Amino acid sequence: MKIGKISENALKRSVLKQIKTEYKKETSAAVGTDCAFSDSEKLYSAVCPVTENIEHAGYYAVMKAICNLVIHGITPSHVTVSILLPQETEEKQLKAIVRDAIDACNEYGVVYSGGHTEVTGAVTRPVITANCVGIAEKGGFDIGKNKKLKAGQALVITKWIGLEGTAMIAAQKQEELSTKYPVPFIRDAIDFRSFMNIAKEAAVAMKSGAVAVTDISNGGVYASLWDMAERAGTGLSVDLKSIPIRQETVEICEFYELNPYRLLSGGSLLYACEDGEKLVDELAKEGIPASVVGYLKDGNDKIITNADESRFLEKPECDQVHKILG
Repeated sequence: MKIGKISENALKRSVLKQIKTEYKKETSAAVGTDCAFSDSEKLYSAVCPVTENIEHAGYYAVMKAICNLVIHGITPSHVTVSILLPQETEEKQLKAIVRDAIDACNEYGVVYSGGHTEVTGAVTRPVITANCVGIAEKGGFDIGKNKKLKAGQALVITKWIGLEGTAMIAAQKQEELSTKYPVPFIRDAIDFRSFMNIAKEAAVAMKSGAVAVTDISNGGVYASLWDMAERAGTGLSVDLKSIPIRQETVEICEFYELNPYRLLSGGSLLYACEDGEKLVDELAKEGIPASVVGYLKDGNDKIITNADESRFLEKPECDQVHKILG
């Protein structure tokens, strides 16, 4: 299989089919769903690995796991972290990973409750996997259900796409980037990590008529748009120029010949709602930039429009960050 997120077909055949066969209605997991749950216990969990060789890997793993619960209106309770390290790892690296993981927990007031740490010949770089467990609250989004999604609903994106991937690349490739860009530019790109917390926009959206949400993560905004339309059983129409993106992301992607629309975008959320402009206005009141980028449409065609050109959105591909960070 290719490096990165496995294909949708492989996920359905080899993972989801087995889960649904074994557990039937007791648990849930679905393409485009960010966490699984137990109906009987009302407990939810989200697991997020970080396999890239990057700075602050512990922070990204924990933050992504927590966010995958928070966006659905679930109160995170505690986090456990599995850390697999290659033999040449120095103890200071382990200390930094744990410190970063705890920092992410502290942003949400979540307990870091331990996990597993091991040095093993099975990995050539640190592999960090965070598991966040939370409790369901009333008023959250349905998980794994698509009944409220339908054609005609607006698609809204918060903040800017590519934040997570830009921050990762800028932090790891400072020397290369400094051959073209000034230090303040690179520092600003690294600081995109500060946008990862999505608690405020998640709370606003749940009160403002949003009916479904997904974080824009692996595969970038194109993958998230595809997943949202698949969950709805509809097509979509999106204006490429309306998708919010920072200039730092544009420049760094051009430097490495990457597609920013297929780049890790943690910190940015994709919502479906009846009144997109209302949601954008409510988010703006809280200082959160957001944009209506398109609509779910009848049929199956997923169309991306750029000025006078239109093309079909393709199935999700490997995230662009892997081209640089491995």
